[in-house]
Amino acid sequence: MATLHSFTSFHYQYKNFDGFLHFRSKKSLTRRYAVRSEGSHHDQDSCKEGDEKKRLRILIAGGGIGGLVLALAAKNRGFDVCVFEKDLSAVRGEGRHRGPIQLLSSALAVLQAIDENAARQIMEAGCVTGDRINGLADGLSGDWFTKFDLSTPALKKGLPVTRVICRMALQDILLEAVGLDIVINKSKVVDFMEESTKVTVFLEDGRQYDGDVLVGADGIWSKVRSKLFGKEDAKYSDYTCYSGLTSFVPPYIDSVGYRVFLGLNQYFVASDVGHGRMQWYAFYKQPLSSPDPPAGKKKRLQELFHDWCGEVTELISETPEDVILRRDIFDRDMIHTWGIGRVTLLGDAAHPMQPNLGQGGCMAIEDCYQLALELEKFVNSRLDFQRSGGISSALRRYEKKRMFRVSTVHAASRMASKVLTAYQPYIEFGFGSSPLSSISTIRITKPSVHVVRMFLQIFLPQFMTWMIAGNGEDGSCI
Repeated sequence: MATLHSFTSFHYQYKNFDGFLHFRSKKSLTRRYAVRSEGSHHDQDSCKEGDEKKRLRILIAGGGIGGLVLALAAKNRGFDVCVFEKDLSAVRGEGRHRGPIQLLSSALAVLQAIDENAARQIMEAGCVTGDRINGLADGLSGDWFTKFDLSTPALKKGLPVTRVICRMALQDILLEAVGLDIVINKSKVVDFMEESTKVTVFLEDGRQYDGDVLVGADGIWSKVRSKLFGKEDAKYSDYTCYSGLTSFVPPYIDSVGYRVFLGLNQYFVASDVGHGRMQWYAFYKQPLSSPDPPAGKKKRLQELFHDWCGEVTELISETPEDVILRRDIFDRDMIHTWGIGRVTLLGDAAHPMQPNLGQGGCMAIEDCYQLALELEKFVNSRLDFQRSGGISSALRRYEKKRMFRVSTVHAASRMASKVLTAYQPYIEFGFGSSPLSSISTIRITKPSVHVVRMFLQIFLPQFMTWMIAGNGEDGSCI
């Protein structure tokens, strides 16, 4: 059972990026551990130090968005970086399975702080959605239920406006900026060992590499996480997601960025992704690994959404069967420390969350900036790299400063999974607006009509504003 405590007014003031996203959190736990592997072969031919002066050497497991953004931030700070990716073709092809990614204004601002040229390419390749109407609608009638203002908060802070971008395009831009000399293909990290002066990663093919820091950016099924904290099953959300990309331009394209159509135990997301294409996601509550009928996924979706509004049924109808994909949705419980010693996690490896609020990629990008910032502070302190205590302290500061914001988003995404699908069309709620501060504690069980209404019409719009704005002047969120 997840709980959201005291979502009162969020005070924030954007202040460049010095100390971006520092947040209060519970005190991190510490414990000793050792992860060891047989073998003594070292392969250090790739990713060598480029000069005689000792540079902080960062090993990154995973070449997805989080791993590549961190590598770019570390490279631009003069660190020595190695990224280990088991299959670059699969990384860049991930967009086919997961669709375009939403980048909120706060995440785009972080990318600008990390690398202005790469950020410019990303924004040019993306499709701006934040300057149009976005929000929630009734699935049957198509009538708007709640609208989000994604433009005004960004413009007030001088931030880029929210947009979506194809994952493959995003990863290509990041990969080119990082460089293929830093990203090692066909290199799956399966184990690691920490000593007092270094951390060593072991690859599936027997190679091993030494570094000062290891970062697990290897996704929800992270091998680094399992080695740190033991194997733990991911939690099935009770929902399967079907997705499709269609070359179809609806008549409302100039006025609507994205719309989430709501129904009982199912919802449907439709977003403009540019170039005359629409991306959609259909979420449906069903047991894990339920088989699709012989007639195919499209036929099943047409049956599930047959009485929904024309915007939904037309998008399904216009999408060929062979481009409709399916994946079961998982997340994990939050943990309040993401690393031990010289090792830490980021993105889905640390805090995988459900995709219903579109925040997973944004949280990973923010993680990267905060982690790079803390490591830069350590390097500037001129402490000896061999002193693991200094590196460990820097990693724990990164985790602590990210914990509140990430925990909030994680809890909100779980709540959204319950509340979005508890919506019932044509319900008359029967009471007026109340301030967000009236929501002191909401427990995720079976949401009442009032909780559904408050979450959808009061909390979500203010939550999106808070997400866009980023952080307070002192780095806190209060």
